[in-house]
Amino acid sequence: MRANRFSSRLSNALSIFEVSTLIIDGVPVDAFGCTDVGRVRSVNQDQFLIASLHRSVEIQSTSIPVQEGQRFAPGARALLLLVADGVGGGAGGEEASTWTLDTIVRYVAGSSQFFRQLGPEVEERFLNDLTLAVQWSHAALKERTIETPELAGMATTLTMALIKWPRAFVIQVGDSRCYHLRTGELSQVTTDQTMARQLIEQGALPEEAAERSPLSHVLSQSIGHQEPEVWPVITEVELQSGDTLLLCTDGLMKHVSGPEIAELLGSTSSARDVAAGLVGAALAGGGSDNVTVVATRFGHPSPEQAPA
Repeated sequence: MRANRFSSRLSNALSIFEVSTLIIDGVPVDAFGCTDVGRVRSVNQDQFLIASLHRSVEIQSTSIPVQEGQRFAPGARALLLLVADGVGGGAGGEEASTWTLDTIVRYVAGSSQFFRQLGPEVEERFLNDLTLAVQWSHAALKERTIETPELAGMATTLTMALIKWPRAFVIQVGDSRCYHLRTGELSQVTTDQTMARQLIEQGALPEEAAERSPLSHVLSQSIGHQEPEVWPVITEVELQSGDTLLLCTDGLMKHVSGPEIAELLGSTSSARDVAAGLVGAALAGGGSDNVTVVATRFGHPSPEQAPA
């Protein structure tokens, strides 16, 4: 079981990476991420990361190795959430997802666009920089493959949310997902980038046949794969106090349905409980793949920060 110095053991099957309440533009944000290898696979190729943006990037929680981190970071300018699901034999998938999250954070830390207040004059450059961050990570991973031939074929999905309250910019490459819960209503923010989904949109495959199609597991786009460039899809979500965002890899969706996700997101009192409940449900359903979730609740302090 992978762990780092942020982690605390919830059970023998689940390693939780802790993060306390953040404050973004006066709004309390309760965020929590966890990842599990599952019950079948021997290697966890998933990764996640939660970071707050101040005058520098402060890592709040992650499954990748870091030297320094902070558990408390009030007054953040923005919040960065990422999940990645690595693809590739041997160590390739784990390397791809780790390398991608690391390069994204380095790009964000080096770009002033992510630390500025959004306005009409800067928003276009901001959105362009979101795309460039992903494309730079893609190029860096392909270069890594050239330098290390034994990692040939490695790639990863990437689903990222950058929150500048009250706006969330969700960036996606691959089939990891983002969900949004408001007053009990769950909506899927992202669209899976798979060959099956492409055929459905072209009218060549019925919607009801998608889950049974082997093409539902074939990515139409990924970080580090053969494509010379990637073009992430960016979707904006207007947040309200009381909302919850969920980022997750497909190890969750294989065993937990949309209604079950909605029920778990709405029935718990903290992001920690949300994350633990979702991963636990995936494991109880079979745990056929690595499973990773990042749950973020807006307008809710974590229980230890809430007034008595």
